Amino acid sequence: MSSHDELIIEPRTGKPADACVFILHGLGADGHDFEPLAPALQLPADANVRFILPHAPRLPVTINGGMMMPAWYDILEMSLDRRVDEVQLVASASHIQALMQEQIDHGIDSRRIILAGFSQGGAVAYHAALSFSRPLGGLLALSTYFATVDTIALAEANRSLPIEVHHGSFDPVVPEALGRAGYDKLLALGYPAHYRCYPMAHAVCPQQVGDIGKWLSERLAR
Repeated sequence: MSSHDELIIEPRTGKPADACVFILHGLGADGHDFEPLAPALQLPADANVRFILPHAPRLPVTINGGMMMPAWYDILEMSLDRRVDEVQLVASASHIQALMQEQIDHGIDSRRIILAGFSQGGAVAYHAALSFSRPLGGLLALSTYFATVDTIALAEANRSLPIEVHHGSFDPVVPEALGRAGYDKLLALGYPAHYRCYPMAHAVCPQQVGDIGKWLSERLAR
């Protein structure tokens, strides 16, 4: 993965960004999958927010017969516990952390960086955010699971990180039980997490988009 393999949407204000939202897509998609989300969030007109939507590399995916596709890591079994290639997941998380560090190096306060991820991208976002050495502004886990909860080295800098966990009650791909289990683990670890469930499948719905927009506006308010 190159350090510039991502879609970047600069602030609508035309001014330099003073905040950054990363959104990690799911299996088989790319950064363009969430490109329509940025304007739909209806952030304040004066919000100088840069959106960064990285593209996963192409990998053979075991559960799809070894087919090559965009993937943050290999999924080895579609069991409820989701056996995954943890080495690849951690490598993807490290790549995202390097991208966040690039933003910090260019003047963005780490506390004004939000990391969001959908499905596979959410598992990477969990690991990247909770093991990052600088305090972040928030974590948004969408229709996903906390794959590395038993092995992650949690960073003290983000022990009070605000976390939103969203899931669909009819999700046939990542059952809601997995999203709820990740949330319960966060609470057990002492994180200030909040859970929202929506009447949807493995997707993002309009009500949820409104809730995300409000949450981001609160997190990034000056």
